[in-house]
Amino acid sequence: MSAPAITCVLVANRGEIACRVMRTAKALGLTTVAVHSATDRDARHSREADIRVDLGGSKAADSYLQIDKLIAAAKASGAQAIHPGYGFLSENPGFARAIEAAGLIFLGPPASAIDAMGSKSAAKALMETAGVPLVPGYHGEAQDLQTFRQAAERIGYPVLLKATAGGGGKGMKVVEDVSQLAEALASAQREALSSFGNAQMLVEKYLIKPRHVEIQVFADQHGHCLYLNERDCSIQRRHQKVVEEAPAPGLSPARRKAMGEAAVRAAQAIGYVGAGTVEFLLDARGEFFFMEMNTRLQVEHPVTEAITGLDLVAWQIRVARGEPLPMTQAQVPLLGHAIEVRLYAEDPANDFLPSTGQLALYRESTPGPGRRVDSGVEQGDSVSPFYDPMLGKLIAWGEDREQARLRLLSMLDEFAVGGVKTNLGFLRRIIGHPAFAAAELDTGFIPRYQAQLLPAAGDLSDAFWQAAGHAFMQSQAAKVRADDPCSPWATTRGFRAGLDAETSLHLSCDGQDRLVTLQTVNAPRLLGEQLLVEEQGVRRSHLAVRSEQALFLRWDGELHRVTLFDPIAAVDASQSHQGGLIAPMNGSIVRVLVDVGQAVEAGAQLVVLEAMKMEHSIRAPHAGVVKALYCQEGEMVGEGCALVELDTLA
Repeated sequence: MSAPAITCVLVANRGEIACRVMRTAKALGLTTVAVHSATDRDARHSREADIRVDLGGSKAADSYLQIDKLIAAAKASGAQAIHPGYGFLSENPGFARAIEAAGLIFLGPPASAIDAMGSKSAAKALMETAGVPLVPGYHGEAQDLQTFRQAAERIGYPVLLKATAGGGGKGMKVVEDVSQLAEALASAQREALSSFGNAQMLVEKYLIKPRHVEIQVFADQHGHCLYLNERDCSIQRRHQKVVEEAPAPGLSPARRKAMGEAAVRAAQAIGYVGAGTVEFLLDARGEFFFMEMNTRLQVEHPVTEAITGLDLVAWQIRVARGEPLPMTQAQVPLLGHAIEVRLYAEDPANDFLPSTGQLALYRESTPGPGRRVDSGVEQGDSVSPFYDPMLGKLIAWGEDREQARLRLLSMLDEFAVGGVKTNLGFLRRIIGHPAFAAAELDTGFIPRYQAQLLPAAGDLSDAFWQAAGHAFMQSQAAKVRADDPCSPWATTRGFRAGLDAETSLHLSCDGQDRLVTLQTVNAPRLLGEQLLVEEQGVRRSHLAVRSEQALFLRWDGELHRVTLFDPIAAVDASQSHQGGLIAPMNGSIVRVLVDVGQAVEAGAQLVVLEAMKMEHSIRAPHAGVVKALYCQEGEMVGEGCALVELDTLA
């Protein structure tokens, strides 16, 4: 039987994974097809494809989750194969079956394997039969509150609620005691239904200080399966991975072999084909417990590619063509060390709420040996509230872990994003933290070092304001007379005959404002986009980029947006919605839990807002009475919009 022909591939996804899959497809000489929602019409993945198909709609439920539309797009574009990426329909067996029924090739495992492992409950039952150790929990069909309450009491708090069809932290909640269970279960079910179209949940014991170690497996259609070493994904926030590395620090060859062979047995037991990941919790004693199997390519696959020199997307395509795996287990390389971080549009200073808006500034790290960036955006693109807020990933490789860590720090220092809040500074503090350098890893890393990783914002220094003022003036002058830098109108020295050379600016930045009188002694100099600041004979360079009416200035590792102070806007902001609760980001109102005139306690849930596939609760800051409601369920609201007005109880 001849291998199926694959000359054109449709990527049923968006963002950085769509761009990454298309990169390999093009390298193999294949035609690439992108699908996009109405919101993503001009997104980068759409721009980079050879062919693009409009799915319509804005939300994922109206576009990227529409199986019939995706099949029709493949047929119309002439694609023989569909790559699902990750998230969306990547672990949906109905999607895999629909592709096969349409005479197309699914670049993923058989639907039967997704059935067996795509459900966390089914996977745990299978592993229990196979004798793989499991974390104590309940994985049954009954989904009522009483069943979960009884299971949690039997297991013992704290417990972890997880969506059986989920991943990426969606539909996952830690419950500390019974009083939190009902609300957490309802919220997790809604998130799971919104993200995966399946509200089924499981509950298991929440382990203290475990490591999250996963095994990359790969199988062909000829019964061969091998493992491509492991990844440590212990640095997590709200159960979503933030940092991943390969190999796992401190893992012995014997433990790697034992976990790898267990993962291969699991894959072979279900007739697996293609790329998959078996995830384990590893405790301090070296015992490992099966968590789940992800029947798709993982976000963190680049670190595996870095330490093996392999292209896993190319392997997916070749396996789908019927080719055998190109090596044996003994031939799998393990070269050096690689670390990856996920760059998100979110505000670490505001409980990591997603940030939306236009990327007024977007500069990636300089490419080079051991330096890789997988991204899905470019400068000028917009970050919408409808999808996951990940912008991209930074991956560094080194001959050892320390070289990879230092290289990644350098990449983070070079990266610049303006126009939306990001976690760049947060990532820089994690990778630079002494405990991370010492590989002291477990899933409680971020909460343990929160004070250092999320320091309280302080007043901006005099040196910062001076630098910002000079950069602002010089960038404005260069903009005015870029054609003649020698013009007297292009200077910012403030010379006036018979008067002191002095210029003042009233600037705003990060909620602070300052009237700055610019000093002329050792004044900072702007050369291109680098501001040279001298202090006690030492000159340092700071990125300074002018964009419209704002200046983006990197200072102490953070990128700040500086503007001229607007007194009218400041008064309007201070007076707007006084006594009210406003939307912290753009999103959709999924629940309104109170009525006008209702008395509420401090901390009570008032409104639930969904943004970027996650739910965010708006709670009462104090006891009071609901005076007015400015939103309704199903409504889209913008950041800063009034939602609820709350009167203080007399």
